[in-house]
Amino acid sequence: MTTHSEHATHTPAPASVPAPAPAWTVAPEPYTTPDATLLRRAYYAEIAGRYWKRTVTEAEIDQCLLDFPDGGLVPPTGQFVVGRLGGEPLACGGIRLLDPVTAELTRVYVDRRARGTGGGAALLEVLEAQARALGAGRVRLDTRSDLVEARALYARHGYAEIPAYNSGPYAEHWFEKRLV
Repeated sequence: MTTHSEHATHTPAPASVPAPAPAWTVAPEPYTTPDATLLRRAYYAEIAGRYWKRTVTEAEIDQCLLDFPDGGLVPPTGQFVVGRLGGEPLACGGIRLLDPVTAELTRVYVDRRARGTGGGAALLEVLEAQARALGAGRVRLDTRSDLVEARALYARHGYAEIPAYNSGPYAEHWFEKRLV
């Protein structure tokens, strides 16, 4: 004799599916908005702090903003973008024309809490599209030796080291990418 339970099939409980990771959104935004200003301040706090190997004061960040103005990061000469992860502003970057066919990347920053989540790639994609929209056929940038994560990001995305194209006080490596 067979019992009902011997013929019943066991249906396993559905496997728990992890929630999808929040997506990056990157869009043009004036560099003067509250979110953009906080991100630009965080950028200077990090790059100056790494250079000086110490915590940077608010007054020093204020001085960086004065010494390196962002006025060229507005149309028709440039663009500033803010990246948001799950709606939170955690990345920024700018593009500006150096000449009619050459754009320069600047202020590229991803908050430490969001590194490794694709924010750098998302920024580059949008900034390169902005460079194309400005008529550029190539993008250049300069960076420092201690910014190893930035140099690796650029190399992964098709930027090749080139001879110096400027004499910036902190420039140690120069990169270029042809836009197709």
